[in-house]
Amino acid sequence: MTRAPIRPPDRFLVFGAPAIEEAEIAEVVASMRSGWLGTGPKVHRFEEDFKRYQQAEHAVAVNSCTAALHLSLLASELRPSDEVITTPLTFCATVNAIIHAGAKPVLADVDPRTMNLDPDRVQERITSRTRALVPVHFAGRPCEMDRLMEIAGRRDLRVIEDCAHAIETRIQGRPAGSFGAFGCFSFYVTKNVVTGEGGMVLARNDRDAARIMTLALHGMSRDAWKRFSDDGYKHYEVVDAGFKYNMTDLQAALGIHQLARVEANLARREAIWRRYDEAFAELPLELPPGPGPGDRHARHLYTLRLEEGRLLCPRDRFLAALHAEGIGSGVHYRALTEHAFYRERLGVALGRFPHAEAAGRRILSIPLSAGLSDADAADVIEAVRRIALAHTAY
Repeated sequence: MTRAPIRPPDRFLVFGAPAIEEAEIAEVVASMRSGWLGTGPKVHRFEEDFKRYQQAEHAVAVNSCTAALHLSLLASELRPSDEVITTPLTFCATVNAIIHAGAKPVLADVDPRTMNLDPDRVQERITSRTRALVPVHFAGRPCEMDRLMEIAGRRDLRVIEDCAHAIETRIQGRPAGSFGAFGCFSFYVTKNVVTGEGGMVLARNDRDAARIMTLALHGMSRDAWKRFSDDGYKHYEVVDAGFKYNMTDLQAALGIHQLARVEANLARREAIWRRYDEAFAELPLELPPGPGPGDRHARHLYTLRLEEGRLLCPRDRFLAALHAEGIGSGVHYRALTEHAFYRERLGVALGRFPHAEAAGRRILSIPLSAGLSDADAADVIEAVRRIALAHTAY
């Protein structure tokens, strides 16, 4: 007799489904009724709110973290021969942004426990052409920013923090994204603060912030809000060949209320994280590392690594089994060297970054969202335990 899945198809638990409440819906409707759908007062309000939350000097809203990274690299005035060091265990956007900025990505392996960029490996990869570092705060756990900033300071390197997972991350009380020249954040639909699509750049000085703002909207000297405000029409000057990277008020309408609940949502994810840790402690699974002393983990991804030898189930079969039980999951990430494009483009061979590649072949992410109910979390736990125990070697 075939056993029924834990969740039937009509109750499939989507990985990364956001927690959207009535406040966001009402704010979006208000924007639609106002007639102001593009970049306007709500974007400005969201920038100010985010700037206060991150204790930053400048915040510029854009349409994705990818755009934020691209603009930050361009504002760093890299030349075609310049090298930028980053991690091989990241979403492709991190490296793509470096390529689009005209520089050369150089990969350095990760720490096998934290899966963050290893400062020792970074030091080994620095050459006379290195101009910048792009550390990624993987899953919301902070990188070793003190060591990375020390390395960068000795070589006068620009640091651009990829904080796509790290809105709430703190390092000895200091927000992630405040160490480098730029901090780049994501508000994609699976992130801890959601605007559907969207991103933010934190900048340390007026010049860099002004450059980001100009490049984000066609290279124009004034944005649409100022041109069409009640103060009257203002002519603009095109001062650079910019991009269409601006955020809209419809997106910011979501972000304003998502950000207002950011701490409460983090507390909810922390509670689910603790339940997962307790439920999986004795399974042949490596649990995600918590934060270091004095640091705060944003709890963006709960990543499990399958123990080789003890768990007789390949990662992809485990993913398929979760799906069959009605539980969505993800892979964050396959190492970039698993993709032929990057091996060819960067001139690196498979096996060059063993820690990133080993993690990328064994890792999977299970649902972790403030929108999960206690019953949802119980279903995830039951599914993971059922699959793991069925494939454990005794």
